[in-house]
Amino acid sequence: MSGRTALRGALLAAGELLAWWAVLLLIWLVFISTVYTLEWVVGASSAAVGALLARAGRRAVTWR
Repeated sequence: MSGRTALRGALLAAGELLAWWAVLLLIWLVFISTVYTLEWVVGASSAAVGALLARAGRRAVTWR
């Protein structure tokens, strides 16, 4: 794999993770009533874990 291809793959993976994280964080924020710092930390952390699991699940289904 060339350096350019590896960089492209890494950027696509980072973009996918960022998109999943943003969507999951927005869903989290919709469901809580008040937004305190602790909720932001918990929501962002949970969204990050969810993004990793969503990407892993999508890759397992598409066999990439």
